Amino acid sequence: MIRLVLWGDGESPHLLKWARALAPRVELFAASSRGFAAAFDALVPADRRLALGHDVHFSGGNFGLLKALPRFAQWLKQVEPDWINAHYLTSHGTLAWMARRLGVSAQLAGSAWGSDILVAPERSAALRWATQRVLRDCAIATSDSAHMSERMRELGARQVLTFPFGLEAMPPEPPPKLKEPRRFFANRGLEDIYDPMRVLRVFAVVAGAWPEARLVVANDGSLQPALRARASELGLADRIEFVGRLDPAAQAEQYARARWYLSLPRSDSVSVSVIEAMAHGCVPLLSDLPANRELVRDTDNGLVLTPENEADLLAALERLAPRADLIARANRIWVRSSAMFGPSVDQFVAHLRSLTPPAALARRSVPPRPEA
Repeated sequence: MIRLVLWGDGESPHLLKWARALAPRVELFAASSRGFAAAFDALVPADRRLALGHDVHFSGGNFGLLKALPRFAQWLKQVEPDWINAHYLTSHGTLAWMARRLGVSAQLAGSAWGSDILVAPERSAALRWATQRVLRDCAIATSDSAHMSERMRELGARQVLTFPFGLEAMPPEPPPKLKEPRRFFANRGLEDIYDPMRVLRVFAVVAGAWPEARLVVANDGSLQPALRARASELGLADRIEFVGRLDPAAQAEQYARARWYLSLPRSDSVSVSVIEAMAHGCVPLLSDLPANRELVRDTDNGLVLTPENEADLLAALERLAPRADLIARANRIWVRSSAMFGPSVDQFVAHLRSLTPPAALARRSVPPRPEA
């Protein structure tokens, strides 16, 4: 069994999801730039973990993390992993690359999250150089969309494995009577990159023609006060409900009741939230991004909203509404066959194993217990 260090933000639910998938498949260790979510305790023993306690900002400004490099590299040398799987390449990938420069012999597998490839390299020459250097050092990289994979190759990636950051389990099919025909749901972050103001603008168009239409807005972010104010200005305060962050059960209930799902970010790769919505039988209404077009065929299994066709939104919804149940079933079939996380991680681990020297696998005995 290969020995792998999962390296990223241990307080992120996304890294926790990777840990759940990897724990039964590899000899798993974990390192976090911050701390660890409590659920890590059941997956990776404390003596197999390293928490660096740094407050990482994915928008940049993480040079302070470099101070932890000696401690991180020393811990890795004690663990002697076959692989470091770094998540978010401009921060954690860079530190893993530097650790290899300091004599850590593990191979690097980089997992891109989206903005580290689609946004960060455009912000500055330094971030672009760092991203290129990390990608060239990765023996293998993972991406959740064909669009992002192509961008990674342009930046120097050698081998990219493409699969959605999919579901761990399929939700039950919601009873048809539970779906409210004119109920909309949105749950992306309330930050500018996700363009929640456009979500309100689009819903206002619909609400003008469908008096019974309702929108539920989940999640949180810096724009929430402005969004509440805008809902009032539009005269829709009683038809737009802001419910904040939801636990998985509450979010599943919202998906199950909504007929339509709105996700209109300015930049994105394939979103697990969109996949969740499709699995719950919601018809997706998405912004015009390359990754979104990998999920939705416009006017077939959802809508891709462009500035040009937004004026025809109501007509498009009226055409889709009679087919909504058929669309929901077809989208669920696609998720089950193409967007489940477990089979994708099986494929990832198989690639790692094929790239691991046989001698490294043969020498495995009692795992080390490095000091943090």
